[in-house]
Amino acid sequence: MKTLKSFGLLTLLLVMACGDGANVSVQDLIAEGDLEAIKERRKQLGEQERELNNSLKLLDSTIAVKENNASRPLVTTQEVQTQLFRHYLELQGGVQTRQNILLFPEMAGTLERVLVKEGQAVRKGQVLARIDDGGMASGLAQLRTQTELAKTTFERQKRLWDQNIGSEIQYLQAKTQYESLQSQVAQAESQLAKSIIRAPFSGIVDEVLQDQGSTVNPAAGVAVFRLVNLSDMYVEVDVPETHLQTVRPGKEVIIYLPVLGDSIMSQVRQTGNFIKPGNRSFSVEIPVPNEDGAVKPNLTAIAKINDYTQENAILIPQSVVSENAAGEQYVYTTISDGSTLAEGSEDIVVAKKTIIALGRTTGDNVEVLSGLNPGDKIVVEGARSVRDNQEVKVLASNGTAKK
Repeated sequence: MKTLKSFGLLTLLLVMACGDGANVSVQDLIAEGDLEAIKERRKQLGEQERELNNSLKLLDSTIAVKENNASRPLVTTQEVQTQLFRHYLELQGGVQTRQNILLFPEMAGTLERVLVKEGQAVRKGQVLARIDDGGMASGLAQLRTQTELAKTTFERQKRLWDQNIGSEIQYLQAKTQYESLQSQVAQAESQLAKSIIRAPFSGIVDEVLQDQGSTVNPAAGVAVFRLVNLSDMYVEVDVPETHLQTVRPGKEVIIYLPVLGDSIMSQVRQTGNFIKPGNRSFSVEIPVPNEDGAVKPNLTAIAKINDYTQENAILIPQSVVSENAAGEQYVYTTISDGSTLAEGSEDIVVAKKTIIALGRTTGDNVEVLSGLNPGDKIVVEGARSVRDNQEVKVLASNGTAKK
């Protein structure tokens, strides 16, 4: 093959020499027999051969480079950096309040007066309604009058007895009468208090269930009011027992209320001390600030509990992670091959398979616990089309060649 190539090159030189009208052809020069002229022509042809060989080498090199470039996969890379990583455990629960009760009558009778309306804010102890007491107030007034008389009689008998005047039996009778009437007054006051319905806590009258003038009876089990306190709301969620060590009081929580389209920042207030055998979980209580009263009991809530925080975490897209037959996760990192390419061409690097250990995920990203260091570059787009130790072309983020 080398002989044929040399012969072809010699033929080309002879043709070039013959085609040059300014010079004598090689055949004529040989026929003339001038040795010095033949040597000179030999020297000229040698120089032309060297120039042609250099040109051929340059053309071969260019062809090889272009053919190699055409076979290299196109990829984009991402430089690994550390960042703050917060992992959230997402659970669904419901908004609740401990102060959401129905108020029932404590005595039978006619609902004489209803003093509040639905939606009205009330204070703790405020009178909401009165039930006809059937004359109990009048009876109580008489008992109080009798008690005052018995008190006066007892005090006089006591002064006389202290001075050894009068009989002991008179003193004891007066004392017994006074104490008995005091007990009757207290009992009558307790019974009369049942005719008044009061607010057990401050809140909102959510419903008025009985109209004024209607007959009420505790035995009927019919409520008169529903009272709700919207200032002490909380979300309760069931947390799997596997998170017992990471979900504790004080942990940051983002509460999302889908109906309101709003998120509220809060913290875990209390964690349960009992594992429910049915679902192997424990209860977590999270307070819900409700200054404007927009949050209502039984609203669906999504609680995102911060169960893990890493100040200097390495996060990479989950889509670039692959797994080998041994169950190991890996990514491709890039190493420059040190070649110098023409201006405007892509950067050529070598893709290396790098085994990594993964941690928690967040959205489309996953934490890398080991295998990568800050400053490493990983293959992002095109990661599925490369092989270990393969040369690849790195494109800029916008898909154009890097320069």
